[in-house]
Amino acid sequence: MAVKIKLSSVFGPEQVPAHEARGVIEERLRSAILDGRLAPGTAVRQQELATLFGVSRMPVREALRQLESQGLLQVEMHKGAVVAPLIGEDAMDTYALRVLLESEALRQSVPRLTPEDIDQARDYIRQLQEQTEHAELGRLNRLFHMTLYSKASNQRLLRLIEHELNQEERFLRFHLSSMGLGTLTQDDHLALLDAASQRQVETAVQVLEAHLNKGAQAIRAYLDRQPASHG
Repeated sequence: MAVKIKLSSVFGPEQVPAHEARGVIEERLRSAILDGRLAPGTAVRQQELATLFGVSRMPVREALRQLESQGLLQVEMHKGAVVAPLIGEDAMDTYALRVLLESEALRQSVPRLTPEDIDQARDYIRQLQEQTEHAELGRLNRLFHMTLYSKASNQRLLRLIEHELNQEERFLRFHLSSMGLGTLTQDDHLALLDAASQRQVETAVQVLEAHLNKGAQAIRAYLDRQPASHG
């Protein structure tokens, strides 16, 4: 069931230059979805957004299409675009899929990573160790992983992975504080980065698989403790 709210309660009127409209609207919506101002099930109406941002419906439609491809929106029959649900009962299936996709991306990417990529990933670990904001932890986790996969040759594979990482980022923003995952994962990240920096591809894949399986078990245990509405 779509949740009906006035989008003007989330976004103030904003005049956006036509050539920037799609990118600005996409970013405004993405931020509102990730930080929870637009809850799962919220209807996102094209005409209302076009009016708020002072643009035609075309850039709005393009922004919504991009967010749908990232897994943040879904189109429902007779309802249009709505904010996608958080990770739910299919969490274990999702993580099993991630193991397959991310292991392949890591295999493709590790031999092609540059010293700059390794430094960037190391900096994300440093930020994760220092960060106390749960919203930021989800974002930094996604950026760390995507940096290690960034040199994979299969771009469609990377898009599929980013779709799943977007879902995890949303979930962690809302639930990380009660799951105890904040600082526990950095040993895994450090081991993964060390193997990648030494071009030890299969070792890196083994560390990644153990890391993802640990995350899956923690999320599954957490979801099992929640009321049915979290499914």
